Amino acid sequence: MTTRFSTGFIALSSVLMASCYPYVENPQKPAAQPDPVKTVTSPDQQKIKDERDRLKKREALAKKEELRNTTERSAPRELESTPKPPVQTKREYDVASKVPGKEGFVLSPYNNKMIDVRDIPPGTLVSDPTFPPSEKKYFRVP
Repeated sequence: MTTRFSTGFIALSSVLMASCYPYVENPQKPAAQPDPVKTVTSPDQQKIKDERDRLKKREALAKKEELRNTTERSAPRELESTPKPPVQTKREYDVASKVPGKEGFVLSPYNNKMIDVRDIPPGTLVSDPTFPPSEKKYFRVP
């Protein structure tokens, strides 16, 4: 009984081991590569496609030329050569006043309410917390 069991076990394990080993059909012949996808077009279709491409290129060139002509007509030559000075929009903000006797507290320049600015360096732009977000007012810390 033990011999039959061990013989059967060996046979079964041999079959399982053989099924796990990869089988190579022909090691000298390389694996076949799939053919690249080719589109079949008739000569007439190719001519139509070429003509369509040429028309697109012509339209693109015409648009560039038209754009160049309109910009040349709209701007005089002498104005193009002179550079325009940059517009500086520097808005001056009010400076809060210090509260006497309380270090790190200031009075808002808009409503004279006391605001805590202990950890904010001088000259920093701060929004007034007493106003709602839609009416935000800003001031500088003294």
